Amino acid sequence: MSSQVKEFGFGMPWESSYGYRQAIQVGDTVYVSGQLSHDHHGEFVGADNFELQVRTTLGNLDRVLKQFGAERSQIVETTVLVRNLRENFDTTARLHAEYFGEHRPTSTVMGISDLALPDQLVEIGALVRLDMKS
Repeated sequence: MSSQVKEFGFGMPWESSYGYRQAIQVGDTVYVSGQLSHDHHGEFVGADNFELQVRTTLGNLDRVLKQFGAERSQIVETTVLVRNLRENFDTTARLHAEYFGEHRPTSTVMGISDLALPDQLVEIGALVRLDMKS
């Protein structure tokens, strides 16, 4: 028996130029691509403002969750890519904990030298289980 597949994209130009979707649901699992700090029009938000970038990125993650009827409490894993990790780790940790509240997904945080966009300081991907009770 094959699983039902549902795909979602924001319709941003980089989705077609890079060749990917923001998220794909296979069965009860949603695989969420790394989200970044952009508005509804695809304009980058928060150059040189790490906290604003993290908050906007998490807001975009919420937008993806909504498309699948999911909640934050159904995220089982995050992958967080951070430029200048030593400088930005405390803010990363604080905002990640604030976003999830009492829920504690697994998480991998990596310091990296560069991301796709010149001003991009953070990217956050997630794995979501829709069969988890919230």
